[in-house]
Amino acid sequence: MATVKVLVVRAPGTNCDEETMHGWRLAGAVPTLVHLERWIERPSLLRDYVILTFPGGFSYGDDIAAGKVFAAGLSGFLLDEVRALIERGGGVLGICNGLQVLVKAGLLPGGSIPQRAVTVTHNASGKFEARWVRMKVCRADCPYLAGNAYTEMPVEHGEGRVVTDSDATLAQLESAGHVALRYVHPAGEAAAYPANPNGSFNDIAGLCDPTGRVMGLMPHPDRHLDPTNHPLWTRRPPTDVADGLRFFKNAVRYWT
Repeated sequence: MATVKVLVVRAPGTNCDEETMHGWRLAGAVPTLVHLERWIERPSLLRDYVILTFPGGFSYGDDIAAGKVFAAGLSGFLLDEVRALIERGGGVLGICNGLQVLVKAGLLPGGSIPQRAVTVTHNASGKFEARWVRMKVCRADCPYLAGNAYTEMPVEHGEGRVVTDSDATLAQLESAGHVALRYVHPAGEAAAYPANPNGSFNDIAGLCDPTGRVMGLMPHPDRHLDPTNHPLWTRRPPTDVADGLRFFKNAVRYWT
């Protein structure tokens, strides 16, 4: 069986890197943790890996805007290497702050949608949101989401609201298949607050590029690696694989 090597990139303020590393290890991958500044010193480092991951946290204190400073470092020195990884069939994953980084670096949503036509901004509630959410899978061909119709994970963010510059851009996101995950209410499809914890347009919880191999999501798969992580685990049907771990396992299976 081929070894799936994953590069996990942290920066000052990143605080979910160890959980993300643990998720990849449990899934059978071989992850390596590197600081953004060390990667900038040797951009070619990425050529040894098949998946690039940006974990959650508050990189650079979320100064200016969440993920903005991290994205500037990525855009200024490393975008060519990231695009080369995508072109050779690799994957990119951004979790929470990682989604913010990917959007602000222009890697998501990608395709024909201009950079800055989509962004991630302050929650509509005006406060930090930490709660479990249920999501509907909208891109079953995305490697991370294969075989799932719905998935549940926690959110932990103050700036998780996916917005667009116009109704036309929002319609293009939908028609071009950029919406990977959508918040839904446990009892139905409509996701008013708090089922949609941040007020994202069209209840968007995750985005992907046209290939489906570049994905970012606000909820944390790294926080649901064991069935007992779920607050209602004693009331749910028994399962051997938690939703978050399945997320990582799907990726390892695809890239093996």
